[in-house]
Amino acid sequence: MIDLKLGRMSPAESERLRAFDGEHVWHPYAPMPATSPAELVVEASGVRLTLADGTELIDGMSSWWAAIHGYRNPVLDAAVTAQLGKMAHVMFGGLTHPAAIGLAERLVALTPEPLTKVFFADSGSVAVEVAIKMALQYWRAQGRPERHRLLTLRGGYHGDTFGDMAVCDPVNGMHQLFSDVLARHVFAPSPPLGYLAEPDEAYLKELSALADAHAHELAGIIVEPVVQGAGGMRFYAPSTCGPCATSPTSTACR
Repeated sequence: MIDLKLGRMSPAESERLRAFDGEHVWHPYAPMPATSPAELVVEASGVRLTLADGTELIDGMSSWWAAIHGYRNPVLDAAVTAQLGKMAHVMFGGLTHPAAIGLAERLVALTPEPLTKVFFADSGSVAVEVAIKMALQYWRAQGRPERHRLLTLRGGYHGDTFGDMAVCDPVNGMHQLFSDVLARHVFAPSPPLGYLAEPDEAYLKELSALADAHAHELAGIIVEPVVQGAGGMRFYAPSTCGPCATSPTSTACR
């Protein structure tokens, strides 16, 4: 049983839950069955996680880069509680609601022209999938279905679904097992390091040349802006985000 006041659990119950978890729950990036039991979290606040035995840990992963405001944030929790009192969920096909419209209004206000359309997705991987499908659909609508490949950078990571895996680094990424069934895209070298570095003209020319060489088959260009996280936290200059940074007339961008 859990001691709700202390957020702790009896050792017997803790072991039972961890044993069941290890036998039946398949965790991301882990084997099945598990080779070691997962830590059992019973409470979270700010940057700290409380385990079943009362041990506190600092969540240095920020819940895989998503909990930027910390756990049990009073403003966010109050907003969630208020929304649950009205409506937890409704399908978005043919329906809408004030909360979604309000969020879209705020997003459009933050983004420059021509980024004035909002498509909601429930994860980073799904968001990238949607973007890829939009690019492919655009060229099909233009009568150019041969433009179905993407240009991206080595060292990149974009998600774990099939469209995303195909634009992750094909050599040093984590998806080599699926390489024979993934779409084949065009990979440029990783950008030179240095957030404050001056643009590397030779590198930018190489990117532009690669984009122009494949312009007849490219549907778009996809990069991680500024930092390649899974590639080793590689920071590069914001101006080095692809051929369009220095060659807006590149045929790949038309």
